[in-house]
Amino acid sequence: MDNYLSSPDLFDVLATKQIYCCGMVQPNRKGMPQDLAPKRIRLQWGDLQVWTRGDLTAILWRDKHDIHILTSIHDPPAEGNFHGSNGKAIKPQIVADYNCHMGYVDKGDRMANSYSINCRTWKRTKKLFFHLSDLAILNSNILFSSMGGKEILQSDFWDTLLGNLLAQAGHELIVQRPIGRPPAAATQVFRFEERGRKHWPISSAMRRRCRVCAAKGVTRNVSVICRRCDVSLCCNRRCFKDYHNKTDP
Repeated sequence: MDNYLSSPDLFDVLATKQIYCCGMVQPNRKGMPQDLAPKRIRLQWGDLQVWTRGDLTAILWRDKHDIHILTSIHDPPAEGNFHGSNGKAIKPQIVADYNCHMGYVDKGDRMANSYSINCRTWKRTKKLFFHLSDLAILNSNILFSSMGGKEILQSDFWDTLLGNLLAQAGHELIVQRPIGRPPAAATQVFRFEERGRKHWPISSAMRRRCRVCAAKGVTRNVSVICRRCDVSLCCNRRCFKDYHNKTDP
């Protein structure tokens, strides 16, 4: 089991149904030994501490960080400090069995967190969104590697993915503000699909002549411009609509 599900109460209930379990566990779960509480015990690299209650065993093993495991399958291991001939901590059999059978729950989280786009936020909805995005990219990498027959490193997949997204995004058209006398409206009018999106009327601090009215020989100053085109247009006389949908308003 993953540490999200493991707890002594759950293991006790499953044991009454003759279902025995092994999994990571959070030290602050109800029913866990008080000695396992965070910052309550300090271990050196390779130290192994064991707590037992009937058939239930909780171990704390120090590798690169503290690892808490709860099991009702294994016999309690011996306590102490264990190192190999190369000076590395010896992995207990309980940890080895868990790594062998944990499946892709922990492994997927570990791989997704290696190149996470998550950012610090207090809103759970944003955390969930970024986590699902990480999992989607990880699944895409696994599927792409399985189709090609060759495993692709996650970092290389990220580089290729970002490069393709930026290439498809293209460059946004920057419209320069016309200088001098405005030209004929027909030379500046384009349709929506040719100019892109974001054509919205916004207020302007300076009043200027309406482009469509000026093309018709009418002088009318307005304080509304198109956000994308930076052109003054009347909104209450169909000038805004005619400018963006007609070649000869």
